[in-house]
Amino acid sequence: MKQETFSIEGMTCASCAQTVEKAVATVTGVEEASVNLATERLNIKTDDSVTFSTIEKVVADAGYKALPPLKTKTFSIEGMTCASCAQTVENATKKIVGEGNATVNLATEKMSVQYNPEVISVSDITEAVADSGYQAKEELDSADIDREKKEKHIKEMWRRFWLSAVFTIPLFYISMGHMIGLPVPSIIDPMHHAQNFALIQLVLTIPVMILGKKFFTGGYKALFKGHPNMDSLVALGTSAAFIYSIYGTIQVINGEANFAMGLYYESAAVILTLITLGKYFEAVSKGKTSDAIKKLMGLAPKTARVIRDGKEVEISVDAVEADDIIVVRPGEKLPVDGIITEGLTSIDEAMLTGESIPVEKKVGDNVIGASINQNGTIQYRATKVGKDTVLSQIITLVENAQGSKAPIAKMADKISGIFVPIVIVLALLSGLAWFFLGQESWIFALTITISVLVIACPCALGLATPTAIMVGTGKGAENGVLIKSGEALETTHNIQTIVFDKTGTITEGKPKVTDIIVHDTINEEELLRLAASAEVGSEHPLGEAIVKEAEERGYSLQKVSSFEAIPGHGIKVVMEEKVLLLGNRKLMISNDIKLSNFEKDSDRLATEGKTPMYITIDGELKGIIAVADTLKENSASAIEKLQKMGLEVVMMTGDNKRTAEAIAKQVGINRVLSEVLPEDKASQVKALQEEGKKVAMVGDGINDAPALAQADIGIAIGTGTDVAIESADIVLMHSDLMDVPTSIELSRATIKNIKENLFWAFAYNVLGIPVAMGLLHLFGGPLLNPMIAGAAMSFSSVSVLINALRLRKFQPSRIK
Repeated sequence: MKQETFSIEGMTCASCAQTVEKAVATVTGVEEASVNLATERLNIKTDDSVTFSTIEKVVADAGYKALPPLKTKTFSIEGMTCASCAQTVENATKKIVGEGNATVNLATEKMSVQYNPEVISVSDITEAVADSGYQAKEELDSADIDREKKEKHIKEMWRRFWLSAVFTIPLFYISMGHMIGLPVPSIIDPMHHAQNFALIQLVLTIPVMILGKKFFTGGYKALFKGHPNMDSLVALGTSAAFIYSIYGTIQVINGEANFAMGLYYESAAVILTLITLGKYFEAVSKGKTSDAIKKLMGLAPKTARVIRDGKEVEISVDAVEADDIIVVRPGEKLPVDGIITEGLTSIDEAMLTGESIPVEKKVGDNVIGASINQNGTIQYRATKVGKDTVLSQIITLVENAQGSKAPIAKMADKISGIFVPIVIVLALLSGLAWFFLGQESWIFALTITISVLVIACPCALGLATPTAIMVGTGKGAENGVLIKSGEALETTHNIQTIVFDKTGTITEGKPKVTDIIVHDTINEEELLRLAASAEVGSEHPLGEAIVKEAEERGYSLQKVSSFEAIPGHGIKVVMEEKVLLLGNRKLMISNDIKLSNFEKDSDRLATEGKTPMYITIDGELKGIIAVADTLKENSASAIEKLQKMGLEVVMMTGDNKRTAEAIAKQVGINRVLSEVLPEDKASQVKALQEEGKKVAMVGDGINDAPALAQADIGIAIGTGTDVAIESADIVLMHSDLMDVPTSIELSRATIKNIKENLFWAFAYNVLGIPVAMGLLHLFGGPLLNPMIAGAAMSFSSVSVLINALRLRKFQPSRIK
């Protein structure tokens, strides 16, 4: 099963997205198809039998265009002298780019290549050109094609609007000005020169109709294919107004001057101009929803300095290959992930880990692409390049989340799918009803029909959910919270119980020496030095903590002449002709060692969640070294905040009940699941779910993966294992537990925003359509002018987008 994403061109509303989705879902081998109107992307899960050409054909048959997931890059070509050279380079490149394309311009000596980065690399292209006898160098400043297309679309919509406005404003003045006493040139005065009055309006309207031709070509194409969309409504409404006005103009020319006062040219032009303005604002707002992705992409440098044939060469970061040796100077960003081979430095990894303090790095240490080299020149070997780098994986994760759908979106999709046909029927029925039952003129009935068609745009419905999800997941990424899907984002706001794994999640996961208690016949330094010397041969985490403490204090360790590990108890060693026992209470009891004065201290340490290690020399108890897995800095604060948010917090651990409860008490947790074996963690989560609760699980280790998958929402600590991160729905990149309440707050804010968007989208239609049908007029109220209907329709989409963009101001709350 593979997952692919394609761009879809030609969609204008939720009905379009629904049409494409349904068409692709019918293809044999497609398991799942999801279209996101805001990103104009089609996401599909298919088996290997489904090809792009199959998808392309199905989408084309539905009236739209599917584009493969291609990247565009520009190369400068050296060595060309004639058109034959250009053709040779072009053909050589086309052979390897498959479904992509290559075009060579001999005059500029440049080649533009569209290729699938999943299949071939920049190096493959340059090698293909080299094999044909020429040299290709990538243009380092090549623009991102998606951003270029969006900017081009925004400029095009603005051009269409202002050009339309140039003709619409005088048209509106001419057609409506005389009604409110504004001066109109006598030559086009409707009372004396009705023919001129009608013809000048026709002349001014035609350019606006031409500028808005995409509404008609797209709208009628969709209508005739049986999938009417928002453009179909606009096309039908404005066409009806325009065609009737042409009929009226002909009647005026034939001497029926009274028709001059019933022309609808200005309605057609104003509707098209206002909707174009709405589309412009919509395009600008859509561009802002993907700011998070732009910021992430902006973190990575465009070029890399690599050593090739013994020389430093600057190349595009896309051309870096695994095992390349990269040189990075102070102040520069690291282009890809790798391992340091030469040099010593400190690196600022705040963009990924949230740690503001630079991390010291030496030969053999791992480094992450897009982090900043602070103060030393280093060389490192590239281990992960392209889509495999940590930053690329984060970008992919956020893109996938932004392109996914939340369950709440399904309701809007279903309504949008049947909305447009219903509106067309309502428009026709209301027009006919007024004509036959309201004893009104057919001009009045036409006004009603046009108003209903124009106001009932389903754009707002289609944008309500995906825009909020895009902004929400993007805002999460900015805060170090990676939410993998729209479904996870929605489910999170319903969470009632949060289960925390203890080790490595609530605690650091690295035991440390916390207390040293000694007998009066030995000092603290001597006891720790002997204990550390004894533990050098041990692989137990508690023993390692003792050795590390001694090393950090700079103590010199002694050699052990005899070492014996006693499983479940401790160790027995011989050193300097002294016999040392180091271990737990069981070891002391089995060797008939009396705890005497240390009894109270050991009990106190245990109640504090610390593990007491007893040390004897030649059968005499000399002291206790307590080791504990210390709490993370923000564990208690995060748990307090979650409880204030009304959530039940549970701690799950393999520790004994006494130690577990001691740790839980320190962080304020009341419910503890102790002595849980790794294989039983998932069943413990399931038991909580069987209590009727929505459960989130927070963990970091391999043994947490089944529990993360079992939970309604799995939350993985970013510094945890790949398995845990893969099993989770949300990844906390900063390893800060304060990000757990942040993720829930963000989910709640996003779902609230979606509900607001859906409310306004439905409200416009629920209130607008009856008014457009003449409900108020029936009781002596006003009639909705088609121009006002057009403005209201545009405003509905823009208001939903503006509301979604409010999420960009989201900030995690603080504990009061």
